[in-house]
Amino acid sequence: MRLGIVSDTHDDLAAVEATVDLFESRDVDTVVHCGDFVAPFSVTPFDADFAFHAVRGNNDGEWAVESTVDSFGRYHGEAGTLTLDPDHPNREPVEVAVVHGTSGIVVDALVGCAEYDYVFHGHTHAHGVEARDGTVRVNPGGLPIPVDGADDAFHVATLDTADSGVDAVTHHRLDV
Repeated sequence: MRLGIVSDTHDDLAAVEATVDLFESRDVDTVVHCGDFVAPFSVTPFDADFAFHAVRGNNDGEWAVESTVDSFGRYHGEAGTLTLDPDHPNREPVEVAVVHGTSGIVVDALVGCAEYDYVFHGHTHAHGVEARDGTVRVNPGGLPIPVDGADDAFHVATLDTADSGVDAVTHHRLDV
């Protein structure tokens, strides 16, 4: 199974469309948005040829984001969990927790609890991946913003469950 992971698209339709195009070209089965769409119009392009899951970001001020996601995908509220079939007969299901990441304490607790194979989050606009005690934290990145530590370009990530750990994650820079 291949996943697309994205966060912090902040109503930038060019970024959203480039993301959908990349994920479709990579034949992802499922896309997870870690929050901060901002408005419903920037949700609808994700109604594409993949399963879709999303959590609420701190800038998702329009509550219609929830009903828009639910019209074609699954909205998990503040946090969600997914159990993924790895499409490999000798591998256990992959357990994932998803939050926006506004609270670093919550992200660290999810990584540290040893219940999940992966913890996806955004918020910082800085892509990264790290393994800690059997759990991999994945931040796909986001649009560049003028904050120390944020990326200078838009990034998303893909995860292939045929692999495991950090080797399963690839970050992609999108020029938008």
